[in-house]
Amino acid sequence: MLKVLKSGFFTSVQDLGRFHHRKKGVPVSGCMDQQSVYKANTLLENDNRSAVLEITMTGPKLLFKKETSIVLGGALISVTLNNRPIQNYKVYQVKAGDVLTYGSFKKGFRAYLAIKGGFRSKEILGSRSFYVPITDKNRLEDGEEVRYEEHQGFTPKISELKADSLLDETVLEVYKAPEFDLLTDRQLEHLFSKEFTVSKENNRMAYQLSETLEGHQHSILTSATLPGTVQFTPAGKLIVLMKDGQTTGGYPRILQLSDKSISVLAQKREGNTISFKFI
Repeated sequence: MLKVLKSGFFTSVQDLGRFHHRKKGVPVSGCMDQQSVYKANTLLENDNRSAVLEITMTGPKLLFKKETSIVLGGALISVTLNNRPIQNYKVYQVKAGDVLTYGSFKKGFRAYLAIKGGFRSKEILGSRSFYVPITDKNRLEDGEEVRYEEHQGFTPKISELKADSLLDETVLEVYKAPEFDLLTDRQLEHLFSKEFTVSKENNRMAYQLSETLEGHQHSILTSATLPGTVQFTPAGKLIVLMKDGQTTGGYPRILQLSDKSISVLAQKREGNTISFKFI
């Protein structure tokens, strides 16, 4: 078991997500920065679907009750294991009684803790990802415990990866979405020549951007959306749906982010800037 001594701002269990249930209105959910989770699970030789802890903005303090191996990934944050600093994308052995403590974030917005074999929260509809109302909670609380299997003597084939530049990227690569052709030349010019700022309205459901395009009067029938769909409101606001975003919407869908770009945006916080570029 892993005991949560302090939970931090928003710490949850996430895997790749909950698939084949969108027709019932169930979002995909899952880790926001999938690129970082892939790397962390790969170092531990885990299945890609293995569940991790997603840590947002401020981190937890955690007590390990069984021996295992761990990897940190995602945002750069000061982390200590028994008061000794450790780094991202490097395999560390932990023993029963060891304490992992998160400090201040240095760059990025979401950090990840992967563990050998993955965390074993309850599986619902094929996923361990937290999402209310499918699961009974959306985050871990002080004093809670999360199950994992003991692993002794794990020797990784690769023990360390060089950290990539994902946290420094600001360009979101996009495809055309179904209502892209509703955009005027003026709106297109603004969309692809200007920078946009992440507003305070950003979470696992959606990111809103502060700057607006020229408004419109187009309406569409409520239609399917995906993580990474960019919706365009009549007032000209851009809303980027994320992993917990709704499965349908009535605003024109003008762009679709690539998987990599969803990970890039997931590491941005209020005040950070991004721009769009066609793949």
